[in-house]
Amino acid sequence: REREREGERYRDCVTWEVRANCRQFHQQLRRKSFLFVHWGKYADNAVRSYKYSPLTFLPLNLYEQFQRAANLYFLLIVIMQCVPAISTLRWYTTMLPLLVVLTMRGLKDLLTDLGRRRSDSQINRRPCDILTTQGFRTAQWKDVCVGDILRIHKDQIIPADLLLLCSTEPHSLCYVETADIDGETNLKFRQALSITHTELTSGPIDAELQLQMFDGIVLCEEPNSRLYSFRGELHWRGESHLLEADHILLRGTTLRNTDTAYGLALYTGSDSKVLRNCGRLRVKRTQVEKILNRVVLGIVLFVLMVALLLAIGAGVFEHNVSPRIEVLSALRGDFTPVYTGFLAFWGYVILLSPSMPMTLYITFEVMRMIHCFMIGWDLEMYWAETDSPAHARTTSLNEELGQVGHLLSDKTGTLTQNKLLFRQCCIAGCIYGDTSVTGEKTKPLDLSWNPFSCGDLLFSDQRLVDRLREKGCAQTREFFTALALCHTVMSERKDGSLRYQAASPDEGALVSAARELGWVFLTRTRDSMTLNELGHTRQYQLLALLDFTSKRRRMSVLVREPEGGLKLYCKGADIVILERLQNNCPDLESTENALELFAQGCLRTLCVAVRSVTEELWREWSHGLKQAAKATAQREKMLEDVYGRMETELTLLGVTAIEDRLQDGVPETIASLRRAGIKVWVLTGDKTETAVNVGYSCKLMDPDTRLLQGDELKQLLQDSSPDIAFLKTVDSDVWSTHRETGGRKTALVITGHELAELTAKPETGAKLIALSDQCQSVLCCRVTPGQKAEVIHLIRKHSPSVTMAIGDGANDVNMIKTAHIGVGLYGVEGSQAVQNADFAVAQFSFLRRLLLVHGHWSYLRICLFLRYFLYKTTAFALVHVWYSFYNGFSAQSVYENWFIALYTSMYTTFPIQCLAIFEQDVSAEGCVCWPEVYTVGQRHKLLNPLVLSATLLYSFYTSVILIFFPLGVFQYASLDYQTFAVTVATSAVFTTTVEIVLYTKFWTKWNIIAIFVSLGCYFLITLITQSPRLFQSAPTDYYFPGVAPNAFSNPVFWLTVLITTCAAILPSVTVRALGLVLANPDKHKVHNSYGSQGTDSPKLQSWFKRDTPRRRSSYAMSQGKGFGQLLTSGAGLHNRAPPKDRRFLYLRKTKSTPQALWLPLLECHTGRDQPLSSLDRSATQANINRSLLSRPQCHTGRHQPLSSLDRSATQADINRSPLSTAVPHRPTSTALLS
Repeated sequence: REREREGERYRDCVTWEVRANCRQFHQQLRRKSFLFVHWGKYADNAVRSYKYSPLTFLPLNLYEQFQRAANLYFLLIVIMQCVPAISTLRWYTTMLPLLVVLTMRGLKDLLTDLGRRRSDSQINRRPCDILTTQGFRTAQWKDVCVGDILRIHKDQIIPADLLLLCSTEPHSLCYVETADIDGETNLKFRQALSITHTELTSGPIDAELQLQMFDGIVLCEEPNSRLYSFRGELHWRGESHLLEADHILLRGTTLRNTDTAYGLALYTGSDSKVLRNCGRLRVKRTQVEKILNRVVLGIVLFVLMVALLLAIGAGVFEHNVSPRIEVLSALRGDFTPVYTGFLAFWGYVILLSPSMPMTLYITFEVMRMIHCFMIGWDLEMYWAETDSPAHARTTSLNEELGQVGHLLSDKTGTLTQNKLLFRQCCIAGCIYGDTSVTGEKTKPLDLSWNPFSCGDLLFSDQRLVDRLREKGCAQTREFFTALALCHTVMSERKDGSLRYQAASPDEGALVSAARELGWVFLTRTRDSMTLNELGHTRQYQLLALLDFTSKRRRMSVLVREPEGGLKLYCKGADIVILERLQNNCPDLESTENALELFAQGCLRTLCVAVRSVTEELWREWSHGLKQAAKATAQREKMLEDVYGRMETELTLLGVTAIEDRLQDGVPETIASLRRAGIKVWVLTGDKTETAVNVGYSCKLMDPDTRLLQGDELKQLLQDSSPDIAFLKTVDSDVWSTHRETGGRKTALVITGHELAELTAKPETGAKLIALSDQCQSVLCCRVTPGQKAEVIHLIRKHSPSVTMAIGDGANDVNMIKTAHIGVGLYGVEGSQAVQNADFAVAQFSFLRRLLLVHGHWSYLRICLFLRYFLYKTTAFALVHVWYSFYNGFSAQSVYENWFIALYTSMYTTFPIQCLAIFEQDVSAEGCVCWPEVYTVGQRHKLLNPLVLSATLLYSFYTSVILIFFPLGVFQYASLDYQTFAVTVATSAVFTTTVEIVLYTKFWTKWNIIAIFVSLGCYFLITLITQSPRLFQSAPTDYYFPGVAPNAFSNPVFWLTVLITTCAAILPSVTVRALGLVLANPDKHKVHNSYGSQGTDSPKLQSWFKRDTPRRRSSYAMSQGKGFGQLLTSGAGLHNRAPPKDRRFLYLRKTKSTPQALWLPLLECHTGRDQPLSSLDRSATQANINRSLLSRPQCHTGRHQPLSSLDRSATQADINRSPLSTAVPHRPTSTALLS
């Protein structure tokens, strides 16, 4: 019954039917859509990452735009302005700006979507061979249909999820590279069913004819995102055959080492597994925009409340006051007080609408677009090798770049180059190779004697070559024999040279190194391997291949030498090889010291060992191996036990050290981002050992960082305490007993399986994020693309931090879409990551400038822009509220209509635009050298409820001053309402202009020009719009005839404007003055050090301790098991350095600067690690004296040259300062930056 129920569940699961060579059946059920309605079953093979179609663009885009509260609010204002009874402003004052905003944003969205369409079209037009009744014909990817049979050639990308039917390799094997799926560049094997291989390749009929006659039916599971599992059945010729994941070629993988493969399309387009992992395109909004929307909502509610109160005032005034005044009683007519209050309410809503001006959103979009252009124009982020500048693919996330708290990065192709280099080795206790120089600067070895050399060996020790050619050291020769034999590499001839296809990057590097040094692996068969050893061809009989597994962490080969002897060659992680050595193994201590040295250089190490095997032992062991291979229960465990009995009593030959090449500048970039307070996570489909080694080498973790993983991590997360911390009483070498420093030197390492378990419960997920915040970094290994997105969901759910995801392949698309900000790298894995990203760069190192410079500047500029805009518009609009108490709550405007229309769009817009484009609080070099400045955005210091409340309170005060000071002056003057209106307007323009002057810290010529242009526009346009001639032509629109010339010629007017402006800006000036006076004198400034130009980058070192042996264990094999069973069955044959730009020194804001602060820094800049000698110190003393006295105003805070008395006092202070002997490696980074 259990089997029956299991069978029923299985039949319920396999409901997807695919009929081979039956297009008509699938075409009838092809998925179709119209507008937002979809029907049908089978998707076509076209990629569609765009959002709009010609029919849906206008309604969908308008729907998205009117989701913004401000746009909807202004639409209602425009509608009300068209009603004459309540209109207090002309309709065009709001309608035209609204149309401009909607048009600009719509065009921007359209251009972005057209870019996605172009990218999709490039993919959809890729060529492929489809089988038809006339044979194979070349078509495009978009033409592939479910049920089609495709022919895939070598090095071709697979266009759909295919069932492998057969291939040109023996037993219909084929090899695929899955770098675009799981990030691994090593090869994976796939094999066709034996029935399809036999019937389609070995019959008397041509293979193409056989494929045309193939009429099998596949029943399998519905399309899903599970990359590593597949369930299905092939029904053909009355028989049913089970299908598994090893029979499937996934879309996006690349066919390697196989001439031709034939497959049946099962899933196409959006149904394919890789696209199922891509997720949906999401509309992203920044934190600043969300705050702005809440502020807008608050302003709307405030306007409605104030309008209601003023409407009540209008009704009361109409009821109590108007009947007593004959003129007002006549104007009222038959209107009741309630109706008058009703009209006044809507009139005030319109009148106060400029407090939230439409020009804010217009300018906001323009500034964002300019920031995007500046990112693209930055030559520091231009990669000349591929002609790839940085590119902002969206214009709505610039300020979000300045608030990133979590960076989640792919590993393969993002942090690393996937170029492993053989750099050092230790043989018989002797170390060969030199890593003190970079690979590119390595002096090439003389390998002209080797006809198989390709010249790609970056190894710099001629001693090893001489010793090999002299044939004097048998252990050295046997070491390279082991490297040439102990692997699963496949060889092929290409362009006249020998090429290797390896299951692991490490294996490829080791076999290639052996080839360069004279031990050339030529070819292999089911039971033999052929080598060329220094010109002599030797054939070894392959008796057994003990394959690699992640549990064994080693592999071995048992071979019979041409002379007849039996040898077992073994290589693997040091912690498993060293414990299997024979007693009193020679050179063990020196080899362990070499392991320690290699670990300090962040090199990936493997131990190589050998064992001589007797014939009797071989016969006994092979019998046990056959028995284990035939077992049906616990077969894997039995095989491991048999392997373990042979891999004992080993003799150590040596150690290899491989460098996993990082992209340029990765360690420095990650170090800077960590100093900036950004938590860096690495999410990779690669193995734990590989990811951990890369984590150490790229400075994601410090050399003495402890790894928290496995059972210890589970135990900590399952603790009942709700507050996760590193305070534990359990004796552990990972958990610290100090809360503040425990997590600082700890990194979390989580596998995909563990991640699924830990995140199954919401409370465990919350604890995981809380724990990660206390740790130095997090490594997530063996994770699927879907799990990468789930990690970001988890962080977004349990942390307020802004997340950024960066990757270069299709496996990264989902997390790029899910994160607040997605960054795509122009890589070798295709362009899908870039197509779906918000920003695109060519190198990971460009992130440092993108975030620390452009991100920080954008956040600073946008925040200042929004605060100033809210200040000037609310102060401008609130004047009407106070004026209502003097006009009987009649909703009469203080200003003329043209001033209201042009105030925010002409008179006050140019200075704030210049500030939003050019403003800097720290230079670009300062942002890079001192990443701590970046925390301003992470902590929301420039735009938060407190800052916004202060800004609105200040605007409230300014509006009071703007109305009551002129009223107080004009109350006893013979000036009329129109002159009063011009006075208030001029005071408002002057006040906001002076305020922008106070805001600006980084002055350019454009800032100065903008101020004069704005003031000039105000006076010129005011004189024009208030000219009598225009009044005669359009009296309803120009109803201030001759007011401006009369007012501008009146001294009382100018005195009133001056007093009002001074009183209005008094709080701002006072706060800034108090900030300077009451500032802590110990605060530090960032100054440019022109004397330091950067030194050569020191070597990246890792002071690794021997008591953590797991740190250096690295064995990068393919996912899961290796190829050993297939091969034997015959089935198939660092750099750590500051940037070389100007340094920045911390200088105290005191009258004198002690030499104790200067001399250590000077020692740092000269690259010295010892205290200065007396002679050097004297010279340095003289230089300091000259430097300080030549520019003393920098240190005294004065802007004028010092007098002779001040210079003497400064000289005395300098001389009294003690000379420091402590030599730090860099200036302290914990100082406050003002």
